Amino acid sequence: MADIKPTITVKFLIDGREVGTILLTAKDFKTGSTGFYGMGKIAIGDDAEKGYQAQVQMVRIGSKEAKNKAG
Repeated sequence: MADIKPTITVKFLIDGREVGTILLTAKDFKTGSTGFYGMGKIAIGDDAEKGYQAQVQMVRIGSKEAKNKAG
């Protein structure tokens, strides 16, 4: 049961108005750390014709050290 990882939703707001969301899923980073990662395009309503490419990562603090001690 502990291996089940949640999906995290990150909302982008401009003046309280939602302009996009990115879903983060569990990730093992090449550095040895663990956490969550997601990417996507966000349109904020300006003159950027194709919007913006956004990336969000959450790295669990101490996960690399914990993994090294366990392995």
